[in-house]
Amino acid sequence: MFRELLIKYPEATKRVGLSILFVALTVAFYFLGLRENTFLAIFPFLNNTAEQSPVVVGLASATLAAVLFFLNWKLIGKFSRMQQMLVVWAELLVLLLVFFYSFDLSFEFIMRKIGFLVTRGVMTTLYISAISIAIATAIALVGAIAKLSKNGAIYGLATFYTSLFRGLPLLMQVYLIYLGLPQLGFIIDAIPAGILALSLCYGAYMTEIFRAGIQSIPKGQSEGAQALGLNHLQTMWLVILPQAMRVIVPPTGSQFIAMLKDSSLVSVVGVWELTYLSRTLGQTEFRHIEMLITASLIYWLLSIGLESIQARIEKRFERSYRR
Repeated sequence: MFRELLIKYPEATKRVGLSILFVALTVAFYFLGLRENTFLAIFPFLNNTAEQSPVVVGLASATLAAVLFFLNWKLIGKFSRMQQMLVVWAELLVLLLVFFYSFDLSFEFIMRKIGFLVTRGVMTTLYISAISIAIATAIALVGAIAKLSKNGAIYGLATFYTSLFRGLPLLMQVYLIYLGLPQLGFIIDAIPAGILALSLCYGAYMTEIFRAGIQSIPKGQSEGAQALGLNHLQTMWLVILPQAMRVIVPPTGSQFIAMLKDSSLVSVVGVWELTYLSRTLGQTEFRHIEMLITASLIYWLLSIGLESIQARIEKRFERSYRR
C-alpha cells in the first residue's frame, strides 16, 4: 500500500515522511535532555514561563533544535560531496568537543601529563601493535594456505587453531599466556605475552580473510601459471596473492585498527601502554576523566592514521589490478 501511495503521490508522501521525521526528532531531542535549560540560554527572558510550564518550554527547545537540524541539512545539501563531508565532520567534531568541555576538565593537568602519556604510552602501544600486526599477517598467510591444503592433518591443525583463538576472549588469552606458560616452565614477560596473544588472536581472524581472498581468484589463474612452469609456491606468491590483495586489504585494515584498540587489554598484566598510563596518571590527582578522554582522542587519531594508510594501500592495489 505504501509503495502504491509513493508511486501515485510522490510529493505528498515525501512531505508526510518529512513531517514524521520532524516529530520523531523533536521527541528524541526532548527525551535526550535538550529541554528548558538549552532554550533559556538562548531566550533568558522566558525564565518565568519556564517555572510555570517546564514541559512547554522543553518542547519548544526540542522543536527549535529539530528546526535547526533541518535547516542545517538543507544548507549542507547545496555543497559538493567533499564539502558536505568536511562540513559534517567539522560540525560533529565541534559537538564532541563541546560535550567533553562540559565535563569541567582541568586542561592544566592534561598539559602536564600529556607529554609522558605520548612519549611512553603511545610509543609502547605502537610498538606492541606494529610487531603484533607483522606476526599476525605471517600467521594468517600460513593459516590460509593450510586451510586450503588437501592434507587432512594440516587442515585439521589450521581449523583447530582458528576455532580456538576466535572462540576465546582476547582478555582470556592474555591471562592464559602470561599466567599459564610459566606453569609449563616458560617464563614470559608482560610485553611479549601481550604481543603473542594479539598475534595469535588476530592471526586467527585474518586467516579467514586471507583464505577468502585467495579463493576469490579464479582457478584458471593458478592453472595458467602451472602451465607456464611455475611451482605451487611461485604461483601463490607471484600470481594469486598480488590479485587477492585487492580483496584482502580492506578487511585486514579494519583488523589492524581493531588490534590497535585491543592492545589496551595488555594493560591488565602491567604493560605501560596508553590505557594503563591514562589510568595511573589520573589516579595521582583524581583526574580520571581528563586522562581517559585524552587517551580516547589519541586512540582516535592513531586510528585515523591507520585508515589513511589503508586507503593509500587500497588505491595502489586497485591501480595495479586495473592495469
